Amino acid sequence: MPELILTIDNHHTPDCGKPPTIRDEPASLYLGYFANRYGEQWIFVFNYQTREASLQGGDAGWERVYEVRNGRVEDLILNQEELAWLQACWKAATFGLAETVDPPSGERKP
Repeated sequence: MPELILTIDNHHTPDCGKPPTIRDEPASLYLGYFANRYGEQWIFVFNYQTREASLQGGDAGWERVYEVRNGRVEDLILNQEELAWLQACWKAATFGLAETVDPPSGERKP
């Protein structure tokens, strides 16, 4: 088994749910982690094979998985700092990909 390169503690209370355990096996995921000075934490995952992205956060309940489309999440209010981070993750994960997802219709465009 390969050595771990990053271990992050959960800063949230137990009522926020169980935080996810994410392994990049096989290496086909882009992973982004966010934490601010207040202890708020978010995890962004982009799957290169399926081209699907998700977001999970302690304040929103760790067990809830939000779909990310073009760097945005419906039904979730993020502050400017969180949104800037999410969009940076999206841009880094999708840079150079041949197709993107159009958020209103969900159709894939070349």
